[in-house]
This record gives sequence, structure tokens and C-alpha cells, in this order.
Amino acid sequence: MALYAKAADILEKVEMKQGAVKTLVFESKFQNIKQLFALVCETQKYSSVLQELIESTKLLKQTKVKMTQAKVLVYDLLIGQGLKCGGPWKVMMMKHRSRLEAALARMKIKQKVTKNKDLLPSSVQQAEGVLLPRYVRVNTLKTTVEDAVDYFKRDGFSYLGEANRLDDLNLKANSFVRDMHLSDVLVFTPKTEFHEHFLYKAGHIILQDKASCLPAFLLNPATNSHVIDACAAPGNKTSHLAAIMKNKGKLFAFDLDAKRLSTMSTLLLRAGVTCHHLANQDFLKVNTGDPQYKDVEYVLLDPSCSGSGMVCLGKDASPPDQEREQRRLGNLAAFQLRCLNHALRFPRLQRLAYSTCSVHTEENEKVVAACLQQNPGFRLVHLLPVWPERGLEPFAQCLRASTTKTLTHGFFVAVLERHGGAVSTAPPSQEEAAVGSTPSQEVTSVTPSAEAEEKPAVVAPPEAQINSEEEEEEDEEEEEMEVKTSPVEGQAKKRKRKKKKKKKKTTTAKVE
Repeated sequence: MALYAKAADILEKVEMKQGAVKTLVFESKFQNIKQLFALVCETQKYSSVLQELIESTKLLKQTKVKMTQAKVLVYDLLIGQGLKCGGPWKVMMMKHRSRLEAALARMKIKQKVTKNKDLLPSSVQQAEGVLLPRYVRVNTLKTTVEDAVDYFKRDGFSYLGEANRLDDLNLKANSFVRDMHLSDVLVFTPKTEFHEHFLYKAGHIILQDKASCLPAFLLNPATNSHVIDACAAPGNKTSHLAAIMKNKGKLFAFDLDAKRLSTMSTLLLRAGVTCHHLANQDFLKVNTGDPQYKDVEYVLLDPSCSGSGMVCLGKDASPPDQEREQRRLGNLAAFQLRCLNHALRFPRLQRLAYSTCSVHTEENEKVVAACLQQNPGFRLVHLLPVWPERGLEPFAQCLRASTTKTLTHGFFVAVLERHGGAVSTAPPSQEEAAVGSTPSQEVTSVTPSAEAEEKPAVVAPPEAQINSEEEEEEDEEEEEMEVKTSPVEGQAKKRKRKKKKKKKKTTTAKVE
């Protein structure tokens, strides 16, 4: 019964647009995350079909359950596993089984189909037909790609070498390749199961979609650098950053949810990450002027988003409320822009990776455009020229990912780097205003160099320079007049003038 109750609760939140399925499932800390995730995704996919069945049989009136609970139960009864658990709910649903099966049969006859999946809207059927490869990132903190390949070969898999094109990722059973873009990623056939595999349990491999590996890979922080993962949980990107840094330096990771952070801590421990500093804190409230962040040069920002790029979600089964959807996207975009502007205020920041698992322009190119307008000291980096899908014009420097062009979930990545004398013109956040800090004070171009470490020469104020020049000109004019009037007296007074000028220069040097 716990499975159905938790699935119904998550489904209700998803339908109310309170979060993405993956995030909500992760936050639930349910014992069998995989089972819960699959149930919610499948129920959501058949949502319109299930609602029609429930309404036609008047199930809610007879059972007194909520719509989301009924959807989960009817899905598993008629389409899924057949209610393997459920306690009192199972007993209740079995009483209505024959009526529900009859209603489902009538629906198929009416639509002239024989399979359940043929009842799905066309947009959902397209997503249903997508089978993405199983991507496995090798955790180089614990092993090497070569050793992982050898282990899988001994485990019965056939290694086909490094892929050269997208078609090479369409694999046969028990075969795998090395990815052509990300050298630490191995690619297996769809639905290859690794949750019980030794390498997974030992933290030697991370089950992570290829597109999700892009942000850390493209940020590419240097060894011994200071890095921030702004919205860190569940931690896969954090562990990837640590691997790139070779566990050297400092990796600050923030998340507002204490439960998510606790689970993330366990994941990082399994992955062998030791350079991290976790903080249960809202990133927008982090003081960018805090001395502990004075050497931060890299930031990875993967903020909350619509999750519209997740394959299991497909598209909404029922026509969305366009006005409500636009308001939701507008609110998300405003939050994402605030996070970006805040991240760019770290005084020594040189490079930032911004990513979303969204396909919406509002959360991607439009957010980047607004950010660049408010932060003219930063510019976009042209990423991976060989990548097959680019950002929408005029942001071809960015990357997009999709099921069709890259065989991944939908994704967006942009990398911003500082140039010139960068000073942010973005307005300070409420938190920054409260402590009296301003963007112009915090954001400066300070690439470390020998010249930057030298103390600058003291320059006298403009008024002092002008007065000094006028006095010298007057002295020179007096000398010329004295020499012309009396050569002997003139020479004596000239020597006196030189002593006076020398004394004045010495005094000026001491003041400086």
C-alpha cells in the first residue's frame, strides 16, 4: 500500500506542477526508487486514458479515493503488474475489476485498436517509442576506463571499441562501446540493468545520462581549483566535478533540502569524493563576498526547471492550460536568472556552466540572453563544435540535446566566461542589499598573474599633479629672468632654486 500511496502523492504534485517526477521521487527516499519512478512515469503517461476509465465507471463515488490514487491503482490493475501489493486498496479494487476491464475493452473497440499503448495520444506514443541507450560514466576516482572495460568483458559483454558516429550507439544485446564525445562514458543497450552490479554498488560506475554529464565536462575545472555546485542534489554532477578535479582543491555544494543533502552525502561517500564541502543552504542566500569563497573560479548551476526534457514524461497527455503553463515557465525563468546573476558575482569567477533538463526556450536561450545583457563582462564559450545539436539562433555557441539528434534526454548547456574588466550590472539580490554589498564591488576581473600580485604604484591626485607642474613652470621662468638680469647673482639663485626643488621632490616622495 505504501508504494501506491507514495506514487499517488507524487503524481498529484506533478499534475499541480510542483516539481519534476525525478526530483520528487528522489526526495521521497522511498526504499525502491526504481519501482516508484517507473510506476509514476507509466501512470502519468496513461493519465488521459485512466481518467476516462475512472469517470465512465464512476469509480471515485464508489471507492471514495482521490483521482490520483485511482489512476495509480487502475493503471497497475489493468496495464501494469496486476496489483501485487496494496492491502485494503487491493481488496477494494478487485471488486471493481470486471467493470473496469469491460470499460477498457469498449474503449479499444471505439478507437479500433487492440493494444493498450495504441490508446495513448500520438505525442505520447512518439515518446513511448524512444529507447535511449544505457549510459554509464566510469568514476575515475576509483578506477580507470580501461579497467572498467576489462571487467565488463570478463562479465560477458562484447566491447566494440570507441564509437565514431551516432549510429554506433544502436547496439546489439551484450555489446557496448566507448562514447565518441565523452571519453569516460560507456554505452550499453537500452534497459541494461546495473543497479545490482558490483561496479555500481562499489561506486566504480555512475548511472548517468550522457547529456547530464555535459555540464561538468564542459566546465572542466582545473585540479586544485575552488568550485561551486550551486544546486547540487542528487550529486551525480558533483561527483563528476570531483573526478575532473582529481579530488584536489575545494568543491562547495549547496542544496536547500536537508534530506536530499543527506542522501547525496551517502552517494558521494560511495563514489570516493573527499574534496567536497556540503551546505544545507539556499544558494541565493550565499554571501558571494564571504572570504571562504574568495578563490572560487568555477560554478556549475543546474537549477530547478520544468523537467520537460525527461523522456519518461513525454508530453502532457491532455491539452495544457497555456496561460497557466506560460506563468509557470515565466516564474521558473525568473528564478533561473536570479541564480545566474547571483553566481556571476563571485569576485574571482572565471567560468560558469548553466544547464537545464528542459526543452523550453524560456528556460534556456531567453534566460542566457537576459543574463548576458545584465552582465556584459561575460561572454558565451563556443562548445564542442562536433556536437550535432546547437542552441537556437543566435546562441549556436550553446548545446541542446534530444532523443532524436543525440540519443539522450532533452537538455541545454551554456558556458559563460569572464572577459576584460568584467563588472556585473545585474541588480543585487535582496540578501546582498541587506548586507550592503553591490555587484560592482564584488565582481572584478582578477585572473591571477605575476603582475596582478605586485603592488600598484601610488599616483598623486590630479589636483596635486597640476599644482606641481605649475610650480615647476614658475621656477623655470624665475631662473631665466634672474640669469638675464645678473649673471653672478643669477647663478647663485639658480643653485638655490635647484636645492629647493630637490628638497620638494624628497618631501613628495615621503608623502607618497
